[in-house]
Amino acid sequence: MQTALTVQRKAPRADALRNRERIVTAASEMFTEFGPDVPLDEIARRAGVGNATVYRNFPDRDALVREVVCSVMDRTSEAAELALAQTGDAFGALERFVHASADERITALCPMIQGAFDQYHPDLVAARERIEQLVEQLMDRARAAGQLRGDVSVGDLMVAVSQLSRPPAGTGCLTLDGFVHRTLQLFLDGLRAPARSELPGAALTMEDLRQT
Repeated sequence: MQTALTVQRKAPRADALRNRERIVTAASEMFTEFGPDVPLDEIARRAGVGNATVYRNFPDRDALVREVVCSVMDRTSEAAELALAQTGDAFGALERFVHASADERITALCPMIQGAFDQYHPDLVAARERIEQLVEQLMDRARAAGQLRGDVSVGDLMVAVSQLSRPPAGTGCLTLDGFVHRTLQLFLDGLRAPARSELPGAALTMEDLRQT
């Protein structure tokens, strides 16, 4: 019979949560700088924790990479939600989101989930779908305001941003930071309505990207 004195499952201690956050932050920085094969003991050293603490939180490299990518995708989604919450210039909100996603270096980290990693892990799928839905809402709002050309879709935006914002992780992407936002703004200006040219082919959907 349970009573008020029944022992409840303990929540993670504050210091344990801080250690986990430090590991994810250090891993994100080092994956971006050196690629996904950086030694875990180097990540532990930058995070200021022991190797055992890393493995206690993440049993293998795949789990750590997945957590890093999901955390970046979650922050990118939060940037999209913030843009949607703002009133006024709908295209300006889309612009702010694109530049914010570049600052998160999402396109340098996301390719790491390809290949040997499980791209269909529920956490990754949920994070990806959340971003896609939010970006679609941002684009729909700008299109409804007559500010976004009508022959582009979410896939067009995502593939262009991924190609323009960062090279793959570990290839000197930090050295290009000074050029990224300039290049992205040139692309964004090309999205404005009225369109100055007719695009070849059909608008690219996210399903098209997944099939390729």
